[in-house]
Amino acid sequence: MNKYLAIINLRTLIAIVIAIITPVIAFYYNINYNIDLTLISIAIVFPLVFTIRSSFRRREKALEHLSQFRGAIKTIDYLFLTTTGLPDEKKNEISEILVEISEKVIEHLKDSDYNTKDLDEVINKVYLFLLENNESWPKSLKDRIIRFMNDLHEAVDNLHAIHTHRTPISLKAYCLIFIYIFPLIYTPTIINKIGADTTIWITYFVVILSEFILISLYNIQDHMEYPFDQDGLDDINLIVFKKNR
Repeated sequence: MNKYLAIINLRTLIAIVIAIITPVIAFYYNINYNIDLTLISIAIVFPLVFTIRSSFRRREKALEHLSQFRGAIKTIDYLFLTTTGLPDEKKNEISEILVEISEKVIEHLKDSDYNTKDLDEVINKVYLFLLENNESWPKSLKDRIIRFMNDLHEAVDNLHAIHTHRTPISLKAYCLIFIYIFPLIYTPTIINKIGADTTIWITYFVVILSEFILISLYNIQDHMEYPFDQDGLDDINLIVFKKNR
């Protein structure tokens, strides 16, 4: 139930308060006019839809890179395990290193810290392991491992880019500002259309519901653009992308 209430936050409270106060002022001062609500679509709906679509694409890209990451790390593990010239203790050692990489990447994505120093050091252990055991495998096998390590690095870097860079802050700020001022534009138009003599609760209901829908869509977009923190309903289940799931 808590996840379903995740879209309700301080922004929702501010928006609803504005939506309640605006009709009070409009009725008190008898403010009403008739404007083309296409303006609302251009100012709010279009950029809001754009940011939601952008966040959804980021989530889909994140799923692709997570799949590439797990596929690369499992393949590297198989290559080491099937190497006949490598002792069992060394195979266990590299397997533990790969598990550590998997855990570190998932931990990094969940965390709000964007520093990759620890993550880079863990991934570099594979290269150091290759150097220490350089004579345990043929060159062709080492080349294959390096190729799959390149895939792993590429997936990790792409995931870090999604983790770090979000929807343009200026566009989100623009959407939020216009959502907050939406009742100021919309309320007098609704009063004009339904008539000031009509039951005022209809106006309150329409304005509050419209504002709630807009701010909820904004909150959904805000959750969706960061699919790793496990807070939103649409967040990615990172556990299934661990090496040992």
